[in-house]
Parts: sequence; C-alpha cells; structure tokens
Amino acid sequence: MADQLRSWPDDRLQRLLTARPDLATPAPHDFGQLASRAAVRNSIARALDGLTRGELSVLDALVVAGQTTDPEVAAIVRAEPGYVAATLARLRDLAIAWDSPEGLRALSGVGDAMVGGPDAGVSGLRPRSAAPRPAAEIAEVLAALPSGARALLEHVIAEGGTAKTGSVRVGLRPEDTETPAELLVAHRLLVPGGSLMPGLLVVPGEVGLVVRGGRTTAEPVDVAPTVAAEERSPRLAASAALGAATDVVRRVGLLLEWWGTRPAAALRTAGLGVRELKAAATQLQVPEAEAALIVELAHEAGLAGTRADADGNPVWVPTSAFDEWAELSVAERWTVLARAWLSSPRLPSLVGERGPDQKPWNALTPELSAAGMPEAKAMTLAVLADLPEGHGLAAGTGLPSLVARVAWERPRRPRTRPDLVAWAVAEAAVLGLTGADVLAPYARVLLAGEDPAPVLAELLPPPVDHVLIQADLTAVAPGPLEPDLARRLQQVADVDSHGAATVYRFTPASVRRALDAGWTAAELHAFVLAASRTPVPQPLSYLIDDVVRSFGRLRVGLASSFVRSEDEAALAALVNHPKASGLGLQRIAPTVVVSSLPIDVLLLRLRELGLAPVVEGPDGVVRVGAPDALRARTPRTREVADAARAAARQAAQVVSAVATLREGDEAARSRPASASTAGGGVLSALREAIERGGAVLIGFTDNQGVVSERTVRPLVVEGGQLTAFDVDAEQDDPDAERRYAVHRISRVVPVS
Repeated sequence: MADQLRSWPDDRLQRLLTARPDLATPAPHDFGQLASRAAVRNSIARALDGLTRGELSVLDALVVAGQTTDPEVAAIVRAEPGYVAATLARLRDLAIAWDSPEGLRALSGVGDAMVGGPDAGVSGLRPRSAAPRPAAEIAEVLAALPSGARALLEHVIAEGGTAKTGSVRVGLRPEDTETPAELLVAHRLLVPGGSLMPGLLVVPGEVGLVVRGGRTTAEPVDVAPTVAAEERSPRLAASAALGAATDVVRRVGLLLEWWGTRPAAALRTAGLGVRELKAAATQLQVPEAEAALIVELAHEAGLAGTRADADGNPVWVPTSAFDEWAELSVAERWTVLARAWLSSPRLPSLVGERGPDQKPWNALTPELSAAGMPEAKAMTLAVLADLPEGHGLAAGTGLPSLVARVAWERPRRPRTRPDLVAWAVAEAAVLGLTGADVLAPYARVLLAGEDPAPVLAELLPPPVDHVLIQADLTAVAPGPLEPDLARRLQQVADVDSHGAATVYRFTPASVRRALDAGWTAAELHAFVLAASRTPVPQPLSYLIDDVVRSFGRLRVGLASSFVRSEDEAALAALVNHPKASGLGLQRIAPTVVVSSLPIDVLLLRLRELGLAPVVEGPDGVVRVGAPDALRARTPRTREVADAARAAARQAAQVVSAVATLREGDEAARSRPASASTAGGGVLSALREAIERGGAVLIGFTDNQGVVSERTVRPLVVEGGQLTAFDVDAEQDDPDAERRYAVHRISRVVPVS
C-alpha cells in the first residue's frame, strides 16, 4: 500500500489527505514510520468511524471476499449495484480499499478493525479461504446435513463465525462422526483456527455465503431508516422559532448585564455553583436546565469569563467582547450564539445530574463535554433539513426514528449517541434553530456555512423607537425596541412580562435606580415624554416627583460611615426605627448620625428599610453615577469555531505531508540495499504478500549469522515462523517450501 501511495501524483495525494485528515499530520522523514502498525490502526479506525452502516456493510463484504472484483462484491452485497459502485469508489478515495495487481482488496488491518454486529455493518462472516471450495459443492453438502447440524452451523455463523473446539474430534470421516459438530468438521464446514486462533473452530467465508444464499446479509444494506415526520403549520413553526431566537438573545444579554454589576462566584474547578445557577434561573425566569444552557452558551461565545474580585476570589463576569456583541443587531447577536453552539462540545443538559462519583455536575465544569457532541448536532440538524418542507418530527415516534437514522449514518459512534441526539434536538429548540421541530429557514443557511443574519433579519419585525405608557404605570413596547432605547428603559423601569409586546413597569425602586445611575428629575421627565407615543399619565409624573423629592434626603459618609440630613425628624425616625438596631447608629448631632458599618453595607441596609440615601463626598458634594461594570479578558477564539483558520491549517498539513512523502522517497533511493525495515513493517509486508499471493524478496540472517536474500512466495505466518515457497527452486524440489524465523527477517520488498 505504501508503494501505491508513493506512485500517486501530488494532486491525488492531496485529495486523499484532505478526505483523511488523520493522515495529514506532521510526519517523520521516513514513510515507513508513518505507516507503522499503531498509526495505521488508528488511521483505519478513524476512517471507518466516518462511514455509514451501508458503506461498512459493503466494506465487510469486500473483507469476506478477499481479493476480488467490483462485480463480485456487488453480487454478494444485498444492495443496488449503483450504491455498491459508489461506495467502492469512496472506499478507494479514502485508501481503505485499493486495486492490487491480483484484484480489489481491503487495506490490511481493516478486517481486524471491523468490530460489532449487524448494527455496525459487520455481517459476522469470516474471510473466504485462499482456495475456496465451489459454491455448488458446499450447497450439496449443506442439503445433505441433518437438521441439528444445519441449526448448529447457522448458530455459529450468527455468533461471529467461531466456536470453541471443546471435545470435538478432528480428522474423522463423515460416517465416523458422533456429534453434529464433528460432522461439520468432517465436511470442512468448520475448520480449525490454527495458531492464530487456538482452540477455536472457524466457519470459512465461502460456507457462510452459501448458508445466507450468496449474500453477506439477509436484509438490504443501502436503505436508511425513515424518519417519522408530520406536517406542521408554517406560521406556528416560524413563530415558535423566531420567539425562541429573540428570547435566547435577550436572556444572554440580561444575564451578562446582571453579572456585570453582581459577579457570580466561581468554584475552585472554575465551574458555577448550584446556588449561583439557581440565582441565574430566578433572574432569567427560566428553569435551571435552560439557565445552564444560557450560561454555557455565553461562555462558549466568548462573552463570559473569569477574573478575580476585590478579595482575589475568582468570579464570572462579562468579557470585553460582550460590549461589542451588545451593539450588534438581534440577528447578528443570534448568529454569534448559534455558531458557538454548533461547534461546542459542552453538555449543559447534564447539569444537575450525578457523575460516576455521585456528585452533581456543575455548569461550566471543564469535564462536562463530549468530543462527539458537535458532530451529533450537525447530523441531527442535517436530518431535519432533509425532511419535506413544512414537516417536523412526529409526536412520540419522531425522536426515536431520528436517533435510528443518525445511528445508521454513524454506527461506530459511542453508546451515548441517543442521548446526544435528544439533547441536540432540545437545545436547538431553545436557540430558535427549530420551531415545533421544524428547521427554520435561517438555520438551513447556517448549516450551509453561510451568514444567516440577513435571512433572520428579514423575518424579525423591525425595531420600534417608542413605547405606550399607560395610567397603571406600565409601558408597552409594541415590538422589539431599538438597543439604545431598550437599554435606557431598563434603567428606569422593570420588565413585567415578555412576549410579542414587552411590558415594563415603573416603580419607586426602578426610579431610584435611575437616580442612583446619575439621572436627574428633568432627564427622567424628558425621557418618558420622548419615548412614549401616548401622553405621559399624571400618576407617572407624580411618582417621579415623589421619588426625586425623597432622593438624597439622607446623605451617607465615612466615619466608618455617617448619615447626615437637614431633616432632624427623619434622622430621629431612623434612629428609632425598629429594624435599625443592627446598623450601629449613634446620633452625634441634631443633623448627623454615625454608624459602625462600612458605607457599602450601610447603603444597602438603609435601602432595604425603604429609604433613598445618596453618598456624600468629603467636600460635601453628592456622588451619583452608575457602578463600573466588571469585564474579563475575552478568551482566544477556538480553532474549531474559526473555519478559515482551521481550513488553512489543514491545507498546510496536507502540503507538508505530501512533501514529507517525497522526501522519504528520496531517502529510500539513497538507502543501501541491505537496509532494514522498521519494527512492524516486516510482519505487515509478509501478511500483505500472503493476502495478495505475490512474491517478495526477503533479507534474512541464517543460523551462522550470514545475511542473505531470497525471492519467496509467502504461504503462512504462524508462531513466529514464515512458511514460504522458494520461487527459484525447481518444481519437484522437496525443499522448495521452507521456514524462516520472522525475527531474523530484516527486509521485505515486493517483487512484480
């Protein structure tokens, strides 16, 4: 196989290494080391992992047939000839199958890598013998078998084609046998496994094919499971998807704005504690499972990170990238989140579940990830994209059929595949990629690798620049607000309810929050007047004036802290307040009270009592203004999320691998003829020669230490010994078949 790859032109090698990125890795200068047994096994396993069950079944038939032709493979596979031909072409492109001088064959080692049962595309049949018996002869023997022997043979084939020898006697004539197993051995329907499979009996591949009617499987292998789907209302599906998309953008922004002023404590493992997750769920008004997804999504998008607080403890806060993200349109913000989710290996659906140590999983824990999750998401959405237009998963049967379809597409994936698919479906609905299990139009654009923002922007209602203020102190936003208006409105009012029309409510606490951020009474009145399309009701004007009138009546300073007011009655009421006993207050003047509490704690306690104090500086000037928002450094962009960078790196690796192969060829030309082969190369080359039935030139050291070369045709390798036929010997030479110790063979070169 190495010689064949060397003969390929550079453009074909580049196409191979692009299709097999596991081969396009920095390689040593010697090509023989690249093709070492461990590297080949890993490469074969990774290539097989990307095949469907149908493609694996065709490859399994090729392994059973041995060296064969395309029409013969098509004859023993229960599939359409066109499907078999296309699959064989792909197997050749992946270098899993190749055309040897003796015929089409699978790459050495593929048979050992084919594990599993029918669900993994493995028929359970053994490879055919080097000199198989005619099918007609085997069929005649099978027809004459007693029912018990036939049932035993079918059972052995169904269980993988091998059985323990036990007390079965070998070498008997059919008429001398006493058990069905001995009869099968006598008819050579079961043969000893030899030194490679000691103590086992093996059903030759040609026998298994005849038992199954000339085919490797009983069912067609080219028919993928059908996904159960049903028609859904396009309007309902579109509304559900758009609503979820806008909600996830809004909630990510709300969470990070909250963390910007109230950081969430990080665990020692860099995760998020249970208490902090519950607080986030309460703040977002969603279940904890959905809050975990939003938290993980913000982190994967690079919008949340950790930094040290004033005491040196790690906390979760927004990153500097959040400010840039917040300035984007809704469609662009959603695109950032959706792309981060597609490439993320995180498993937020496991948050709250217990791990192997019986401890619950925490959000943002580094261990909470799976390498197969991005592929499961991509395949799940791809299957949904193949459904007829306007169709979604059927109720009850849709999800199991989807899992079965994905399992057919990648049968060698881990056992957790059903869970990964189910989680991908649930998370896609939360993100707005699907609505009523119907893939959204902009999600199709995203899967195609294009920018979905323009498509999503056309479906979203245009942002509005006004609200409708009502007499019950609420403001109704008749659509998504412009980012600046929404941000300013959230400073002076609380969100009362979400939906197609968001409702904000003005309260004394919300107005005090605006005053704390530096707003003045004139600015508040001007803002509500400009933002509302309806006249500002008198109750709202009275509310603003009442809060402004009481705002700043008390002034807090540092003594540890002090409270000063020109209103002596207000100070007297504070000192005598039944809930002020824990504030450590002491009145030192008619207008001054000092406290033993720090100023930041005293401010919070006074506000809890319903008061509205402000901070006074040493010069007597009132200090108001919004607190500084905390930010963490934006994490470096993942290469998996940067398609251009990943593609450039893969292209560079392909070019490097091709150049390395050529350098190895140059080194091989200058190597002496007696050079030795790398560790596992001798055994692999001998086995390959046996499979091909071809001749090789071997260099070996005899018992006297003399290095010799001889052209032989390998027959079998067992017990560390090579049995081979000397090509240069006479046909009637009794010593033409000789044995060589494998560890003494230093060089194996194929001979045409």
